[in-house]
Amino acid sequence: MQGAAISFPAPLSLSAKPRKPAAARFNPLSFCSSERLRLGDGASLSFPSASSSGRFLSPIGCSLKQSGWISGPNHGSSEAESDGVVVRATAESAGAAESPKSKGFADTLVLGTLFGLWYLFNIYFNIYNKQVLKAFHYPLTVTLVQFAVGTVLVTLMWTLNLYKRPKISGAQLVAILPLAVVHTLGNLFTNMSLGKVSVSFTHTIKAMEPFFSVVLSAMFLGEFPTIWVVSSLLPVVGGVGLASMTEASFNWAGFWSAMASNLTNQSRNVLSKKFMVKKEESLDNITLFSIITIMSFILTAPAALFMEGVKFTPSYLQAGQGVNVKQIYTLSLLAALCFHAYQQVSYMILQRVSPVTHSVGNCVKRVVVIVTSVLFFRTPVSPINSLGTGIALAGVFLYSRVKGIKPKSKTA
Repeated sequence: MQGAAISFPAPLSLSAKPRKPAAARFNPLSFCSSERLRLGDGASLSFPSASSSGRFLSPIGCSLKQSGWISGPNHGSSEAESDGVVVRATAESAGAAESPKSKGFADTLVLGTLFGLWYLFNIYFNIYNKQVLKAFHYPLTVTLVQFAVGTVLVTLMWTLNLYKRPKISGAQLVAILPLAVVHTLGNLFTNMSLGKVSVSFTHTIKAMEPFFSVVLSAMFLGEFPTIWVVSSLLPVVGGVGLASMTEASFNWAGFWSAMASNLTNQSRNVLSKKFMVKKEESLDNITLFSIITIMSFILTAPAALFMEGVKFTPSYLQAGQGVNVKQIYTLSLLAALCFHAYQQVSYMILQRVSPVTHSVGNCVKRVVVIVTSVLFFRTPVSPINSLGTGIALAGVFLYSRVKGIKPKSKTA
């Protein structure tokens, strides 16, 4: 018997003729242990931990409710209770040996599922979005639809208490507004690029995001890169240049739209570091993304109506575009759902892994999106184009690995 303990509940009366206590019965099959799994903490950003409860053992075998060890119902022996004897057996050594393995497996399974969903939602978003933009050449209206669907989902999430509704102050809204502006522009420029060039080429250009991140961080945050980071950016820039020169669908509008998307998306990260350090202390990343989605919808609606007009009505689609209205509506809805879903899952992953791991996963995701889009749309790709894309993605991978390397401090 492992870790057996015998305790006497107070008070214990002794009579003149003490009777012989009944033999305590211990049934090893009646013992069980319960665990609570800690799914992970936010490793890099300031938001509350998902759980802080540790592992506990709940002896249910032969015990009394009066003892402070459990709070559940008693399934022990009535004979042992009548004699005032409590036999408590635990298997702490066995549980300690099994718990880390089961916990590690569960954590790995959850994280693997989230990464799979992240990639899957992103693949389908790019496919559905490209199909819509090929038939409906109004990227601002398409962006508005995506933010509108996201706003509806966020509202339902808060209304149904699926996620806690935040309390936002005016100062926080003012600080979030610049992030919403660049977030809106980043998604608009991405849609503009997808409407002009192939999905694979857009994502090849977007592989230059680390370059803009390093430049903007040095300019506005004073964070200068190490020699390792600079070295990793060389294949990124060279690979994108090589792929651009040999891209069959190349045009300058699509190229500069993707570049502008890189600039605005990385500006959002820099602005978040510069202005949101103190004012978003009570906001986790999912809440922050939800608020930005609503603000982006409010910003996009008047711009879309002013610049493109009302172009998403059934009568206009049938008369002006000559497309299947039901198909366009269905694809637009699916693209918007996948757009919001992959962003939410991305933040859920970021709560469980380090920024470096998340960056590596994002690099792999870009490879998967490029390969699947080439296969789905049968995009013509030359060997030189493939080589340039591969070099650029390899540089992004190197960047994600070396950006955490800090120069050794010189000691006197």
